Amino acid sequence: MEAWHQTRDRPTRCRPRLRKVRWVVERAFAWLHQFKRLRTRYERRADLHQGMLELACGIICLRRLLKALDVQQ
Repeated sequence: MEAWHQTRDRPTRCRPRLRKVRWVVERAFAWLHQFKRLRTRYERRADLHQGMLELACGIICLRRLLKALDVQQ
């Protein structure tokens, strides 16, 4: 079963598996959007921006792990 996805130019077919992957990516971007420093790129150097991105991903993972541990206890 294929669903239709409306783009700016024309409707295209969207496979359900692609929709699942797209949802995961959009959710990850929403989590990263919580970090104000990443919303507006203040760093001029790409390596500093990459470091902030990795730090934000680490914080997100830590929060999810702590939340999972609290549920189990």
